[in-house]
Amino acid sequence: MTQLQTLFGWIGDATWGWALIPFLVVLGGAFTLMSGFVQLRFFGRMWGVLSDGGNRDGGVSSREALLVSIGGRVGGGNIAGVAVAITLGGPGAVFWMWVVALIGMATSLFECALAQLYKRGEPDGTFRGGPAQYIIHGLGKRFTWLAMLYAACLLASFGLGFSAFQGNTVAVAANDSLGLDPIWVGAGLALVTMVIVFGGIRRIAKVSDVVIPVMALGYIVLALAVIVLNITDVPAALWTIVANAVGLEEAVGGGVGAAVAQGMRRGLFSNEAGLGSAPNVAAAAAVPHPISQGIVQSLSVFIDTIIICTCTALIILLGDVYVPGASDVDGVALTQQSLVDHLGAWSQYFLTGAVLLFAFSSIIYNYYLGETALSVLSDTTIARVALRIAVPAVVFLGAAAPGATEVFFFSDPLMGLLALVNLLALAMLFPVGLRLLADYRRQLRAGAVEPVLEISDYKDLDIDPAAWASPARTRPLG
Repeated sequence: MTQLQTLFGWIGDATWGWALIPFLVVLGGAFTLMSGFVQLRFFGRMWGVLSDGGNRDGGVSSREALLVSIGGRVGGGNIAGVAVAITLGGPGAVFWMWVVALIGMATSLFECALAQLYKRGEPDGTFRGGPAQYIIHGLGKRFTWLAMLYAACLLASFGLGFSAFQGNTVAVAANDSLGLDPIWVGAGLALVTMVIVFGGIRRIAKVSDVVIPVMALGYIVLALAVIVLNITDVPAALWTIVANAVGLEEAVGGGVGAAVAQGMRRGLFSNEAGLGSAPNVAAAAAVPHPISQGIVQSLSVFIDTIIICTCTALIILLGDVYVPGASDVDGVALTQQSLVDHLGAWSQYFLTGAVLLFAFSSIIYNYYLGETALSVLSDTTIARVALRIAVPAVVFLGAAAPGATEVFFFSDPLMGLLALVNLLALAMLFPVGLRLLADYRRQLRAGAVEPVLEISDYKDLDIDPAAWASPARTRPLG
């Protein structure tokens, strides 16, 4: 065990420690520049998906895929992670979270568009895809080993490890605020998880279509109440964020360096752009053109960081609990105490409910990522059923057994490794992404309301014709 911990510690240092964040930022910046700031050019089109509520033949709707991915992106990083970033990096860390998100919107657009392009049709009429598929079918069979490495890391980290952590998060929050026994919380959570995951992506999408809007809008409304109550102090809070970010003011030791480091790291943890997780969900949608879903997934990065993380930041900075340089109160406790300071004791129960929903949505999202990874490693009914039993069991273990989450110490290092694999594939396939973007823009200039992928234009690529034969993709979105 000691040797394993040392090995995974080295992997974590090699990825998160020095390689991954620069790679993500540099590639995201390159994607932004070479695409002509695509995330800004299509910003208006992103919001049309919110009115896309209809089912698509052979898959989930574009909005449902968006909500599943938001459910995965939005979690503890938006509540506890922002508080940690401000505690360690000062208010300026929030500014650099914004920068990372704006760059990451381009990265997410391209990775999700590629996942759509190379998706495969399933026997039940749904679609499956993601980095493993665009590695195999985009880079060629000789890179199958790389796809297998990615899938193994995805299954172990998201499918199993992070599910245990989320179960633990739910149990701790319920015990602290409501006094509920973690064993019963874990049992209930495991049971609900099992009911949902045995329904596959369609049931996951339906649950997310209800839970995620309630979760996100409820938290935003709470933040808006805080903003309205402190409206005269909002300009000063925003100025503090910018001033700390560029060195005009200093809140913590380390100054601008601490703000940049914490903002970028926490931002990437929160929005997951470039990590290769969201493309697995994006591929499940039935859309007319790959770029259509890429644009949609770019919106999820904006919602996660620019909207929800900013809500948390303002809740903290507009209150009196946060003291620059102090570290005695941080994480979710800082956000919770700040809310109580603004709105009273009742708000801590609302926040507990938000944490529960955030964690639960992440569990079902993590399960789907695990199932997608398993389809690459062993696409059998027995393996799939085993995973559908294993995930609820892991959730229960994480919730009920003290210290159980320490068993999954490998999760963060493996996530860093799978992110590097994904970014390498994205860099090699970026010309294909630009080709898709050029095709999409050409059709818009020709007057198309919603561009449609023509298979005949991509005969040189290994695309599954059955995945693009659905009449649903010819219907306009919204």
